Amino acid sequence: MANRPKSANQLQEYRDKNHAAALTTEAGSPMETNTASMTVGPNGPLLIQDNNFIENMAHFDRERIPERVVHAKGAGAFGYFEVTHDVSKYTKLAALNGVGKKTRMVVRFSSVGGESGSADTARDPRGFALKFYTEEGNWDLVGNNTPIFFIRDPILFPSFIHTQKRNPKTHLKDPDMFWDFISLRPETTHQVMFLFSNRGTPASYRHMNGYGSHTFKLVNKDGEACWCKFHFKTNQGIKNLSDKEAGLLAGQNPDYYIQDLYDSIEEGNFPSWTMYLQIMSLEQAKKHPVNPFDITKVWSHSEYPLIQVGKMVLDRNPENYFADVEQAAFSPAHMPPGVETSPDKMLQGRLFSYGDTHRHRLGCNYQQLPVNCPLKGQHNYQRDGPQAFNNQGSAPNYFPNSFNGPQEQRQFSNHVDSYNGECRRYQSGDEDNFSQPKFFWENVLDDKEKSDLISNIAGHLKNAQEFIRKRVIKNFSDVHQDFGRRLNEAIDELVKGTTSAKSKICERTFLVTTK
Repeated sequence: MANRPKSANQLQEYRDKNHAAALTTEAGSPMETNTASMTVGPNGPLLIQDNNFIENMAHFDRERIPERVVHAKGAGAFGYFEVTHDVSKYTKLAALNGVGKKTRMVVRFSSVGGESGSADTARDPRGFALKFYTEEGNWDLVGNNTPIFFIRDPILFPSFIHTQKRNPKTHLKDPDMFWDFISLRPETTHQVMFLFSNRGTPASYRHMNGYGSHTFKLVNKDGEACWCKFHFKTNQGIKNLSDKEAGLLAGQNPDYYIQDLYDSIEEGNFPSWTMYLQIMSLEQAKKHPVNPFDITKVWSHSEYPLIQVGKMVLDRNPENYFADVEQAAFSPAHMPPGVETSPDKMLQGRLFSYGDTHRHRLGCNYQQLPVNCPLKGQHNYQRDGPQAFNNQGSAPNYFPNSFNGPQEQRQFSNHVDSYNGECRRYQSGDEDNFSQPKFFWENVLDDKEKSDLISNIAGHLKNAQEFIRKRVIKNFSDVHQDFGRRLNEAIDELVKGTTSAKSKICERTFLVTTK
């Protein structure tokens, strides 16, 4: 027992700490047995009057809710955020004000494209979703372990995610689907380079950074605003797996990340991250040479240095995975006073999409679930619907009213934005897709990392059709000629090796069948 991981001893620990409760029906009545149905004689048909059986089966048939369309598989934990540096000049956000202040949190890490049964170590971005339970409502910061994303217009998001899923006829992952889309949308180049570097296979959820990814607006108590990006740097250090290591773990322990996070917390080795802001003034944004709201690009750290805010610590595992993690619902639209939206098109699209998917998966009252409920509950004029277990009692359900229903809080009005332009569909596919990927190639990756990147891409891209491969290589050549040349050579070697191996198999098969 002593050498077993903490996660393997969970049931034993429960038994040591708890006495067995009396078995009951869902209505709370004592249940005689849970191992025998009521029948006419020992071998006769079942009786519909056996409500214990009906309850068990009816609930069992409904116990799976739809999995998330993206970020289906993940791990979660509870903890706190502690402010260590004063940033009140930038924001009045309750969670970020008052040095020493602690705010309760729940966090969910996840993979993006795979199903709930997929391997944790598959090459994929990782979701990094945070919920701060502030006294002025929940703040959800819903990002990834990369500071950028594949696309900049949300109309492309369903198609992009479809390329990560399964071919609608074969029901298999299809490299043609993925690389066809990637090569036709060159704005994906920057994120694809992150994905196929070793950063695409973190050693664990504990050993990766997290980013809000989007640009947000911060507003201070005086109503002054600025633009902001959020960064969470792991205090465990960045560690990645090689493509080979990730593949081996996928077969040996597909739940490797989930187990690692659980065992780490149970052992008292609480993972932590340091939070930083990048700040850009409204005037700087107007003069910035590239769109500061383009999620396919980063802000220069030399121009907009990181400003330390505080520390996030995860110190408690969920009591029940379904209640605390599967039902946890994060949305970038959940913003208390002090943080607001920006013109980032992808952020604007997500403001609708996340709440909509939660209402589909969990019902219109999903924010009444304990893991999602704000500290002070909800006081509004929404009523009824599935799971309305906090239906606000006898309070009026219409507004305005004369009977002391919840009142408007005019002092919390948003910072005023002003926009001027023609209402039409603006194509954004050619907005400088290669300058930052070139910087990433030339200044971020060392020689080994460049070789790993080429090897990882080639190993996946070789399975796509030749005309798609050529288009992909063209895009990477636009990043850097050496990048495109080396990738082309690596794919040629792999394709030749595959062809040679197939020829030898065919030759052996022919000799065997002609003897």
